[in-house]
Amino acid sequence: MAIEILLPKLGLTMEEGTVDAWLVEDGAVITVGTPLLRLATDKIDVDVEAEAEGILRRAVPDGTTLEPGSVLGWLLAEGEVAPGGAAAPTPAPTSVAPAMTEEVVVITTLQGSDDVHVASAGGRVLISPNARRVAADLGVDLATVRGTGPGGRIVSEDVEEAATRAPQAGSAAPQPGKVMSPLARRDAREAGIDPSTIPTDDGVVRRSDVRAAVSTPQSAAAAAVVPVSTSTAGVTAAQQETASIIPMKGMRGTIAARMQQSLTEMAQLTHGFEVGMDAVVALRAEMKQQYAALGVPVPSLNDFVVRAAALALRQHPILNATIQGSEIHLLSRIHMGLAVAVPGGLMVPVIRDADRLSLPELAATTRDLAERCRSGSIGLDELEGGTFAVTSLGTYGVDMFTPVINPGNVGILGVGRLRDSGKWEGDAWVRTQVLTLSLTFDHRVVDGAPAAEYLQTMNELLARPLVLVS
Repeated sequence: MAIEILLPKLGLTMEEGTVDAWLVEDGAVITVGTPLLRLATDKIDVDVEAEAEGILRRAVPDGTTLEPGSVLGWLLAEGEVAPGGAAAPTPAPTSVAPAMTEEVVVITTLQGSDDVHVASAGGRVLISPNARRVAADLGVDLATVRGTGPGGRIVSEDVEEAATRAPQAGSAAPQPGKVMSPLARRDAREAGIDPSTIPTDDGVVRRSDVRAAVSTPQSAAAAAVVPVSTSTAGVTAAQQETASIIPMKGMRGTIAARMQQSLTEMAQLTHGFEVGMDAVVALRAEMKQQYAALGVPVPSLNDFVVRAAALALRQHPILNATIQGSEIHLLSRIHMGLAVAVPGGLMVPVIRDADRLSLPELAATTRDLAERCRSGSIGLDELEGGTFAVTSLGTYGVDMFTPVINPGNVGILGVGRLRDSGKWEGDAWVRTQVLTLSLTFDHRVVDGAPAAEYLQTMNELLARPLVLVS
């Protein structure tokens, strides 16, 4: 009996998904766990793995967008006819999916050693689909890779790290010329960068190289723009040839649609408010010595601000609200969205019950979410359900900006850079350190005075940062 391959629903709010690329050919023999296709949603891209075995018969081509539950294809027995009349092809020996022909190994590490040891076993290889493709692309022998994922699972970062080491006995020969992992290639494509322009020391382009190129306008990103004319005098933009095209789909398309929706449907206004950070800076200096002895990362300035923002929402619940029809619903729990820049766009993972976390707990959570956003391992459910958001451009040298509210929320807080300032204390001019908070709020729900009072509360909390720690 034909087994349907359905487009999975990855989150409560997911409305559609796009078949970005089939990963196996039509007619391939499939086993349980074989990666079948790359599915692009409005927030993340994921691999869909087979839940049964059989011969693959595709029902839709690459680029098809469908609702969750739609049929993408079937798994058939040999000679079986798929719904629609197409019989399952007779599989050729070369059509067997990689998961059926590769040696199954278990990777173990000797205690106190970084050497990787391989032994035959009867289980599946503990490796993510992305990591498997990265290994094939870079010519990395899985026997030389040490898995750092859950239960020793090999992830793509493990493979890329292994590719930087000197070739070991039995490992595949390195490919000539510049090579690029699939994840890095996808990030470069979404960022509109020509992969050949991305600099690398050893001929292997990694996601970190793409991120560096995105953040360095004068390097690879600039090189990706091909000159179309030595003189454009008197030529309008519409008459010039296109140097490159960045499709507004996937993450980029979602950002475009939601930001336009946000600005179209809301009455947005932004307050700029300067807060003193002397007490926070002094406390962090003390914490550095204590945390260094424990080997624990010190909470960042942004962690202090996020913690203060969450606690301030308790006192000003009108900013932790949503509009439903003609009603304003004050929300009982504070789920803080944290904007994270990734190649080609922006992700907003959610810190659940942010006001109930201690500062060290919140710092660990934000660090974990940000790292998994950048590595592409964040779950769709972790990007949903935020009730308020914080976004920071301080590391880029920005003092004040106008953040745009995520649809469904009524407020978002922007954080600027820490900078030197000063104030008079009697007849003496005293050096201080400050930053500017930019609060954008929906004026349909929040008036100017309540929004300013929220910022005043944040200023008071940051002036007494010990209350933020526990």
